[in-house]
Amino acid sequence: MSALRSSTLVPVFALLGSIVFLCTGTSWAKHELFPVIGAQGTTALRIGFAALLMLAFWRPWRTPIARSDLRHIAVYGATLGLMCLSFYLSLRTLPFGIAVAIEFAGPLTVAVWSSRRALDFVWIALAIAGLALLLPLGHDVRTLDPTGMAWAALGGTGWGCYIIFGKRVGHLPVRITAPLGAAVAAMVVVPVGGAHAGSALLSPTILLTGLGVAFISSAIPISLELFALKHLPKQVFGTMTSMEPAVAALLALVFLGEVLSWSQCLAIGLIMLASMGCAVTARARSLEASLREEAATAEAQKA
Repeated sequence: MSALRSSTLVPVFALLGSIVFLCTGTSWAKHELFPVIGAQGTTALRIGFAALLMLAFWRPWRTPIARSDLRHIAVYGATLGLMCLSFYLSLRTLPFGIAVAIEFAGPLTVAVWSSRRALDFVWIALAIAGLALLLPLGHDVRTLDPTGMAWAALGGTGWGCYIIFGKRVGHLPVRITAPLGAAVAAMVVVPVGGAHAGSALLSPTILLTGLGVAFISSAIPISLELFALKHLPKQVFGTMTSMEPAVAALLALVFLGEVLSWSQCLAIGLIMLASMGCAVTARARSLEASLREEAATAEAQKA
C-alpha cells in the first residue's frame, strides 16, 4: 500500500512543480522580455532554448522511434508551440491571472468530457466556481481587451488538445517526447518570433534572460508534465491544472505587488480544494483498482 501511495503522489507532485515553475518563468518573461522583444520573440526564445536544453540533456536520438510515434510527437509538439504562442500573445493586454483563468477552459473541458463519476463533477464544480471568482465579472469585464481574450481562448483550446495529444505519446519515455515535442514546437514559433523581433533577439542580455526563462518555464515544466500525463488519467490531470490560475495570482502578488481581494482569496481556496480532492480521488481509485486486481489474482490461484 505504501508503494501504491508513492506511485500516485509522485506524478501529482510532479504536476504541481510544473505549475510553479511555469508561472514563475512566465512572470519573469513578461517583466523582462516583453518590453524588448514582444510576446512573439519571448515565445521563440523560451521554446527554442528549451528545445536545445532538453535535446542536449535527454539525447532522444539514441532510442529507436516508430514512424507512427513520430507523427504523434509532431502533432503534440505543434500543439505545444501554438498553445504557448497564443498564451503569450494574450499576456500583452491581459493580466497574468486573468489570462490563465480564461485559458483554463481547455483543460476543464477535457476534465468534464473525461469524467464518469459524480464525485468528479464536485471537484470540477469547485474549480469552475473558483475560476468564476477570478474573472472580473460585472462592469469590469468590458475593460478586458477582446483580442487578448480571443488569444487566451485559443490558448485554452491548444491546452486541451495538448492534454489529449500528450496522452497519445504517454507510452513513450519522457526522454523522447519532451525534447522532440519541444523541438517541433520551436520550429513553429521561432520563425514567428524572429520575424517580429529581428536582431533584438541576438542581444547577449536578452539571450541570457531567454535561456533562464526557457529553463524555468519550459524545460522543467514540460518534462514534469509529460511524466504526470504518463501516470495520471486525463480528467485528473485536467482538474489538477486548475491550480495554475491560483499560483499565477499568488506569484503576481510576490513579484508584481498585486494585492488579492477577498474574492480572489476565496477563488484560490476553491481551486486548491478541487485539486486536492481530485488527487485524493485518484489515489482512492488506484487503491481500489489494486485491491480488485489482488482479489482477482487470489481467486485465480484458488481455482
